[in-house]
Amino acid sequence: MVFVKSPDNKTLILNINPSATTLRSLRLHIQRDYLIPIPRQRLYLAPRLLLSTPENDALLLSHLGISPNSTLTLHVPFLLGGMQAPVPPKARQDFLNTKPPPNYVAGLGRGATGFTTRSDIGPARAAPDLPDRSAAAIGAPGAAAAAGRGRGKGPGEEDEEEENDEKGYDENQKFDEFEGNDAGLFASAEYDDEDKEADAVWEAIDKRMDSRRKDRREARLKQEIEKYRASNPKITEQFADLKRKLYTLSADEWDSIPEIGDYSLRNKKKRFESFVPVPDTLLEKARQEKEHVSALDPKSRAAGGTETPWGQTPVTDLTAVGEGRGTVLSLKLDRLSDSVSGLTVVDPKGYLTDLKSMKITSDAEVSDINKARLLLKSVTQTNPKHPHGWIAAARLEEVAGKPQVAQQLIKKGCEECPKSEDVWLEACRLASPLDAKAVIARGVKAIPNSVKLWMQAAKLEQDDANKSRVLRKGLEHIPDSVRLWKAVVELANEEDARLLLQRAVECCPLHVELWLALARLETYENAKKVLNKAREKLPKEPAIWITAAKLEEANGNTAMVGKIIERGIRALQREGLEIDREMWMKEAEAAERAGSVVTCQAIIHNTIEVGVEEEDRKRTWVADAEECRKRGSIETARAIYAHALTVFLTKKSIWLKAAQLEKSHGTRESLDALLRKAVTYIPHAEVLWLMGAKEKWLAGDVPAARAILQEAYAAIPNSEEIWLAAFKLEFENHEPERARMLLAKARERGGTERVWMKSAIVERELGNTAEQRRLLDEGIKLFPSFFKLWLMLGQLEELLGNLEKAKEAYELGLKHCRDCIPLWLSLAHLEEKVSGLSKARAVLTMARKKNPENPELWLAAVRAESRHGYKKEADILMAKALQDCPKSGILWAASIEMAPRPQQKTKSRDAYKTCGDDPHVLAAVGKIFWHDRKVDKARSWLNRAVTLAPDIGDFWALYYKFELQHGTEETQKDVLNRCVAAEPKHGEKWQAVSKAVVNSHQPTEFILKKVAVAIGKEEDRAAENGERYGGGSSRPAISSSDSIQSQSQPPE
Repeated sequence: MVFVKSPDNKTLILNINPSATTLRSLRLHIQRDYLIPIPRQRLYLAPRLLLSTPENDALLLSHLGISPNSTLTLHVPFLLGGMQAPVPPKARQDFLNTKPPPNYVAGLGRGATGFTTRSDIGPARAAPDLPDRSAAAIGAPGAAAAAGRGRGKGPGEEDEEEENDEKGYDENQKFDEFEGNDAGLFASAEYDDEDKEADAVWEAIDKRMDSRRKDRREARLKQEIEKYRASNPKITEQFADLKRKLYTLSADEWDSIPEIGDYSLRNKKKRFESFVPVPDTLLEKARQEKEHVSALDPKSRAAGGTETPWGQTPVTDLTAVGEGRGTVLSLKLDRLSDSVSGLTVVDPKGYLTDLKSMKITSDAEVSDINKARLLLKSVTQTNPKHPHGWIAAARLEEVAGKPQVAQQLIKKGCEECPKSEDVWLEACRLASPLDAKAVIARGVKAIPNSVKLWMQAAKLEQDDANKSRVLRKGLEHIPDSVRLWKAVVELANEEDARLLLQRAVECCPLHVELWLALARLETYENAKKVLNKAREKLPKEPAIWITAAKLEEANGNTAMVGKIIERGIRALQREGLEIDREMWMKEAEAAERAGSVVTCQAIIHNTIEVGVEEEDRKRTWVADAEECRKRGSIETARAIYAHALTVFLTKKSIWLKAAQLEKSHGTRESLDALLRKAVTYIPHAEVLWLMGAKEKWLAGDVPAARAILQEAYAAIPNSEEIWLAAFKLEFENHEPERARMLLAKARERGGTERVWMKSAIVERELGNTAEQRRLLDEGIKLFPSFFKLWLMLGQLEELLGNLEKAKEAYELGLKHCRDCIPLWLSLAHLEEKVSGLSKARAVLTMARKKNPENPELWLAAVRAESRHGYKKEADILMAKALQDCPKSGILWAASIEMAPRPQQKTKSRDAYKTCGDDPHVLAAVGKIFWHDRKVDKARSWLNRAVTLAPDIGDFWALYYKFELQHGTEETQKDVLNRCVAAEPKHGEKWQAVSKAVVNSHQPTEFILKKVAVAIGKEEDRAAENGERYGGGSSRPAISSSDSIQSQSQPPE
């Protein structure tokens, strides 16, 4: 940006770059924007430095000393003798009106001496006021003593004249720039009416002459402007005809027009550059060297070309600035060469990567390219044998859009550096497809041992036969190039490849990949011979032994696999090679992926113990097996467990992990064999017996499951787990009599409270109320602190209608089990049913006092108030509950469901911040998304809930109901299968359905569907009662504008 000060004291702002704009362009800008013709423009950088000369038109503004934000002065001569506007007088300095001190001599302090001039003869201090020749001053009212051509005394000046005569000068006299301190010829004359009339006449004459010239001047100026506009039309006028043709473009052609970027200067950061004036000595030295001397003397070179003898007189001609700067730049480029080694100090490799991303978009970048071109030219001239300089120069021209120049430069680079393969490759790249083969042919002729050039020559061929011919020609010059052998083998058929590899291993005997490739192409017998030769050439290469083992396994000799691996490890150790356990395990996994399972097992068996301390073996092996399982290497993990079980035969944890692996990735037969082997070594492990029996039961083989449990009972005669497992097997297979007998025997042998509870459950299902009450009474006497017996007794009495006995059972149970929450909740529910809400409040209040900070009790109290329509009391209790249990997910979920529509988004956000990983909160937020029809987000949040809590069946039922409404058959089936695999046991609604007598022995799939139906009915009732539990017509209040931005954040 450059500022221009116009004659009327206005500042013109020109948005130009001094480094990329010439003086001619600047003057054209002024003519186009402000209608001032170029011949009338006088541009000054300094009061006496005229820039607008013909020799400066082609120079850049920066070469003329103009920097960004510089201010130029524009003078415009008036046409045809027009009068210039009067210049306002300068402000009078105060010190000029004061009397100098005695004996004062101006400049005496800095060494000046006094002298006498013509001004000292006359009044030396101040001249009279300047005559005001303007007509405005003459005709102004009250200007009785205005200055004019014949100025006389004004009124009131006679006294001052006498005083001034005594002093010899007039103190009020002003300095005139035209006349100086001398008084005018008529300075003391009186200004009368005749003078005034004469001034008026002359003013009228001036106006008349000016009006006559004005018409011709304006006509000529208009003609010049029209002529300029005709020769320099605007861009809009130049493209007017093209713009009229735009209506013929189709919609596709409009869309194909590329978007332009914003290259306006307002988006570019302004750089405020400061320039220091160059010393005249430097410019004079540069001018002299350019004119008279072609090289610098050693003394001047040591000083960098900036040393100037003191005897020379500085030159003030600044028009040679451009030439001086060019000379200085050339001197700097010459200094870049190293006088010791002859190599350039500039690293041209840096340009090779910079030029790839260069894109010319402005004049400034064109200037940068010119500078880079000049620099690289100096590099190639000072050190022509440096290949990267030629490459950089060629790529610079390529980026600049001059491919022919680039080809010429790289051609010269090939002549200067014929032994550089990079130059030949660059020349091949820059050449046309027809000339590339000729270029690369000259390159391989100059450097026949270059693998890169032969590969490039093969790449230029289109036919595989020609490529193979070129590569074979390259192998004649470079027979030990593995890269060329691989390339030619890949192009050949199987028979030719085998012959080529036979020759390749002779030329490159130390490359294992060629040996292994040859072994894969040979027959079984020949492959063994090839591997034996390879082992002789490369005795420290483990891949040869592993390939030999795979070869034996592929041909059915599995017995030899282990021996080969064992022999190979011993041979490698004899050669001094350290056995890396991690590397061999990776080889085992690679063998598994290749289908060589026996080889994988052999590698694990022989290397799993290498480098492992004896006390760390179990932990390390189990960790290795788990890592392999996570990576999908099941056979490797199975081999690790198999070896670990040979060392730790009695470790139940390893047997269990191996059994889990077989259960997840094996077959029923392999799992049964493993469990059979496990109970042989650990007969007292109940979990292994039970796992075997369960797998047989799930497979539908009930007699086999009974047999396993009988064997387990024989091995562990007093195990209650085995008794209960046998009871469950018979009970689930609808054999109640067998189940009764087993439980009776267990009670006779001193069964625990679980045996009595299972006995009561059997009688309850069979409908024997009396027997159930008897068993519960006996069990309570034996185990009074087991709350489930009290709970079952109270439920039995409540089912029979004996509400008082049920209340008594609950109260007695609470005396023995004061902290049992289910008993408190059952008693409160019974009191609400019998005595009303007030009694239930008292029971729940007592329960909260004895069991503080329990969210289930708080939630029961809130729901009790809500059921009776006391919404305000319910809200108060919920607020107290959240203060008492701020981290409770079930309370936050209930709070979200209870909140009115405008507050639900705030509640959900607070809940997520407080306990974001709680599944209850995630399910509540998922329901909000569900009813806002944000299906994908709802599915994501519900999936997170069932993933965090797979044992809670309520979440599975909610998720399944959601998929029934918005999902596909695949998603519904997926949720169903995942729920069956998880086998949920808990959940408020899930337990109410699963533990009902009518739903006993029902599969998980049946329970899931029934709970989903129950959830739908509950939502319908809530909608009818006007309650906000997240479903039905009273959808949660989150508007579409409050959409959640991501699935990892609660509703906003």
